Amino acid sequence: MMLDNLSIPEGIEKEPELPVPSMEDQKKIVAELKRLEEAGKLTPEILEEFMTGKRKPE
Repeated sequence: MMLDNLSIPEGIEKEPELPVPSMEDQKKIVAELKRLEEAGKLTPEILEEFMTGKRKPE
């Protein structure tokens, strides 16, 4: 298996637990990301905001 020698970066376990969005919210987020992507407005920053919960689907 390729992942055997994968090391976990220092400090990663200190990250606060992110709340997992509900299935409903996950669907909304996916739809929003697709919409932004199709509009050419999806940036890594926006993607990160959705993944970290800073941005919520409209």
